[in-house]
Amino acid sequence: MHEYRKKLIEVALPLEAINKEAAREKSIRHGHPSTLHLWWARRPLAACRAVLFASLVDDPSSHPEQFPTEEAQEQERQRLFRIIEELVKWENSNNETVLEAVRAEILKSTNGSPPPVLDPFCGGGSIPLEAQRLGLEAHASDLNPVAVLITKALIEIPPKFAGKPPVNPESRKKLDHSKSWHGAQGLAEDVRYYGKWMRDEAEKRIGHLYPKVKLPKEYGGGEATVIAWLWARTVKCPNPACGAQMPLVRSFWLSTKGNKKAWVEPVVDKKNKTVRFEVKTGNGEPPAGTVNRRGATCIVCGTPVPFSHIRSEGMEHLIMEDLMAVVAQGQRQRIYVEPNHAQAEFVKNAHPSWKPDCSLPKRHRNLQTPAYGMPNVGDLFTSRQLVALTTFSDLVCEARGSVF
Repeated sequence: MHEYRKKLIEVALPLEAINKEAAREKSIRHGHPSTLHLWWARRPLAACRAVLFASLVDDPSSHPEQFPTEEAQEQERQRLFRIIEELVKWENSNNETVLEAVRAEILKSTNGSPPPVLDPFCGGGSIPLEAQRLGLEAHASDLNPVAVLITKALIEIPPKFAGKPPVNPESRKKLDHSKSWHGAQGLAEDVRYYGKWMRDEAEKRIGHLYPKVKLPKEYGGGEATVIAWLWARTVKCPNPACGAQMPLVRSFWLSTKGNKKAWVEPVVDKKNKTVRFEVKTGNGEPPAGTVNRRGATCIVCGTPVPFSHIRSEGMEHLIMEDLMAVVAQGQRQRIYVEPNHAQAEFVKNAHPSWKPDCSLPKRHRNLQTPAYGMPNVGDLFTSRQLVALTTFSDLVCEARGSVF
C-alpha cells in the first residue's frame, strides 16, 4: 500500500493571487471561453488551473527527507506559490515556459504518471479544459446537451486538428508549407474564414428581414444594427366590457444598471382598449409586470385573468404578439428604441420553408408550452427565427461541401 502524501491544496494556497486573477477574468472578452456560449456558474479558469495543480502536487511536509525543518518546508511552499501565481495569470494561459514548469512539478509528484481528471457535471467545461492545458488526461460529461456541445467545442474538437494547416481556399492560396501550425491555429483560421463567409452569405439571403433602426437624436441619430427585438405575447381580456389584447409581461425593465436604467412604459388608451409601448430612461421606474405566479392582470381594465383562460386561448391559437422595444448596438453600449409598425411587419414577411415537427413532452415540470397550444419544437420560434435557423443550417452544409 502506498504511503499517503499530503497535497498542497490540503495545507495552503496563495488565495489572494488566485482570487485577483479569477475576478479579472470577468472583464476579459477576447479569447475567453465564456464568449463561446453563456453558461451558468462558469468556474474561473484561473481557479481551475490552481486547484488542479495544487491537488496533484505534494505539499513539502510530505517529504521530510528533503525538507526536514518547518523553515525548509515553508521555503519550498513559497516556491510552489510563485509557480501558481504565474500560472493563474490570463496572459500565461498559453505560455509554454510557465506550463512546462507546471507539468514538470505535476509529474514529479505523481511519479511520472498523473491520474486522469473526471468531471461528471462539467457544465461549461472549465475544469476539463484546464486539465488538458496542464497535460492531464481529461474526461467530462453532463446531462444538459448544451453543456455537452460547449465542452466538445472546447476540449474534444480542437485536439483533433492540432498541428494541422487550415483548409479554407483563401489560406490554401497563400499556404507556406515551411510554416508549422501550432495547436489549433489552423482550425482557428478556418473558423474565422467560414464564420465570416456564413455571416456575409446570411446577410445577402435574409438581411432584408433584419433592417437597421433609426436612432433617437440624443444618440446622434443615424442608423444602427439591431441586436434584439423584444416582444410581448398578448391574449384577449375575458372581461366582456374590455376585450383588449392584454400584454403578458413579467417585467417592463430593459436595463437596471445604475446610470443606464431603461424600461418599457405601456401607454393605455382605455377608450379604444389599446396598448402601445414607449421606451423610457432615467431615474423613474416601470409599472409592475402583468403576470405573476397567480395569473395575469389586464393592464387596460385591471381584471384578474387566470392561467386557465390564457391556456384555453393558446389551445385555440389565439395568443398573439406585440413588439415592445428594439435593442440596437451603439458605441460600447446598448440603445433601447421604441418600436414602430414597419419593424413589426418584417416578421410577417418571413416564410420558412421548413420547421421542426418534433413533439415536446406533454408533462414536464420545466416545459409548459404544450398546455398553451405549442406542442412541437417548431412552435417555439417565430417565422423569422425559423428562416434564420434554416438559413444557417443550409450554410453549414454548403461550407462543408466546399471543403470535401
